[in-house]
Amino acid sequence: MPQFGPALVILLYFASLATSCTEKERSSLLQFVTELSQDGGLTSSWKNATDCCKWEGISCNSDMMVTDVSLASRSLRGHISASLANLTSLLHLNLSHNFLTGSLPLEFLSSNSIVVLDVSFNQLSGDLQGLQYSDTAQSLQVLNISSNLFTGLFLSNTLVVMKSLVALNASNNSFTGRLPTMFCDSAPSFVLLHLSYNQFSGSIPPELGNCSKLKYLHAGHNKLSGALPDELFSITTLEDLSLHDNQLEGSLCSINKLRDLVTLNLGGNYLSGNIPDSIGDLRRLEKLRLNHNRLSGELPSSLGKCINLKRINLGFNYFRGELTKVDFSNLANLKLLDLLQNNFSGTIPESIYSCSNLTALRLSSNKFHGRLSERIGNLRSLSFLSLSNNSLTNIKDALEILGSFRNLTTLLIGRNFRDEAMPEVDMTDAFGNLQVFFLDGCSLSGRIPLWLSKLKKLQMVDLSGNQLSGPIPDWVSSLHLLFYIDISNNKLTGEIPTAITHMPMLTTEKITPTVFELPVYLWVGEHQLRGTGGFPKALELGNNNFTGVIPKEIGQLKGLLSLNLSSNKFTGAIPPSICKLTNLQVLDLSGNHLTGVIPSALSNLHHLSQFNVSNNDLEGPIPTMGQFSTFSSSSFDGNPKLCGPVLELHCSSPKAMFTMEEHTDDNIKKSIFVVVFCAFFGVGVLYDQMVLSRYFG
Repeated sequence: MPQFGPALVILLYFASLATSCTEKERSSLLQFVTELSQDGGLTSSWKNATDCCKWEGISCNSDMMVTDVSLASRSLRGHISASLANLTSLLHLNLSHNFLTGSLPLEFLSSNSIVVLDVSFNQLSGDLQGLQYSDTAQSLQVLNISSNLFTGLFLSNTLVVMKSLVALNASNNSFTGRLPTMFCDSAPSFVLLHLSYNQFSGSIPPELGNCSKLKYLHAGHNKLSGALPDELFSITTLEDLSLHDNQLEGSLCSINKLRDLVTLNLGGNYLSGNIPDSIGDLRRLEKLRLNHNRLSGELPSSLGKCINLKRINLGFNYFRGELTKVDFSNLANLKLLDLLQNNFSGTIPESIYSCSNLTALRLSSNKFHGRLSERIGNLRSLSFLSLSNNSLTNIKDALEILGSFRNLTTLLIGRNFRDEAMPEVDMTDAFGNLQVFFLDGCSLSGRIPLWLSKLKKLQMVDLSGNQLSGPIPDWVSSLHLLFYIDISNNKLTGEIPTAITHMPMLTTEKITPTVFELPVYLWVGEHQLRGTGGFPKALELGNNNFTGVIPKEIGQLKGLLSLNLSSNKFTGAIPPSICKLTNLQVLDLSGNHLTGVIPSALSNLHHLSQFNVSNNDLEGPIPTMGQFSTFSSSSFDGNPKLCGPVLELHCSSPKAMFTMEEHTDDNIKKSIFVVVFCAFFGVGVLYDQMVLSRYFG
């Protein structure tokens, strides 16, 4: 068979070409990797095979042409090479969740093959200018450039060429100007537009009404203003309308035209007027978020017709009246109801207790009154309950009812039950999963209740603003997960127990955060926290009647971020061990009877942003290093023996020397008095003994 040798070699050669990618495509891929500063190990991986169709992250079609480049989350760094545009059969390019920088090659946008382009979650910058109009049919259907650093105007030329565009996500960048609308005419199949978290401004363009097939419109967290245009309500295909956190005004009178809406999110604007009765026409509605607006009036009874509702958030508005008009029992799918900070009155409607799937219920800061109904026990799925700042009564019954909730993790019921007594109830099997318990601002009398010691999963407790008396119980150290303790503004007495200095979560920097079903506000209307991880490790004991010295063991609480011992009756010196609390951000020792100097090592607390030792009897120089250079004189007021630049009293000045000498003289005089008194006392005793022995010896 020797005569067939050359022909066989040629045949095998062409067979190998038919089962591997072309040299052009191989070179284009290698060029892409070469221009990266960090390739995530791709170079070494790809060199193991000559056929690029077998390379990691690469897929080919039956003609051995590269169709997919999927290199998401590979820790790639550097800029994106335009060489990938040479892959003439490329359909899907995914470079998301990397650290790529530089500009986006505009060749990708004008490609005749790429259908899906995803470069989201990188650090790409620049603008999208420079792409020229082309009559060539474009293939791009999905463009995701979200979570980058793009700036500038979203130019029309860029979008006009995308004739096949179906979905555009440009959220979380810094684009400016008006919302782009060109694709509404050039791309007839366009259905999704995500532009949230940018800097778009001006009114919502009426031209959006030309997007007749649009289903998803997200433009929240921009600078949009003006009223919602009538043309917006003509897009009857809309299923998700999210324009939250802008400056939009006007009413919701035409909202019923969008009958296919599943999500309506207009929170964080300046909308006013009532929720129209026609809201009941939105039978597909699942999520209704209108919080942080200026809406008013009573809730329409027709809201009960939206039987698919799962989440209702109407907090921070001016709604009023009783809720009994709305039949919540029709909303069997409801999981979240948030009516925070309104003017609702009357009793909590019984129909709410029929929503057995509720996991989060917040009725705080309204005008509800009366006792808590036993029917609330039907909400077995409830994990988050906030009823604070109303006029509820009978704390004992409320705790006994709520104690049966096995899934409850967050319970906020403070600023109710005013002037009642802290009950002693049996909590042996109650609140088995409770992690956050706020019962603040109630003026409750009594002592810190023993039943708290049964809540072994407790992470945060706030009993501030009551009239509790007695000492801090030693069992507090048995709550191994407790890291936030606020018992300030009470009438507690005694010394700081050693048990507090042995609390596990305060002696370590570790924490196991949990996520709230609803954000919790530290102050009404601002600074919302999504979970326990947002709260500092804190020991708040201010404004009580604690006595004794600050124990040196306080230095063991290395996890503390906030320590407040203000307005008590502590004596003695500031223990140097406090200087070991290197994570401290807040330290307030004001309003006590502390003496001695301010330890200079406190200047090593580099995270300290708030410091107050005013109204004590401290002396000597104020430290000037580190954070101490940022504190104002008010942090040290009421300590006449302190000196330093912040008080405009140099420690070497005659006034400061006189004050210190005066203090020294006082001490000498006190010492002399003690010696003389003891001498006279001793002589008197000796004389008495001599006289007595004479008469009774």
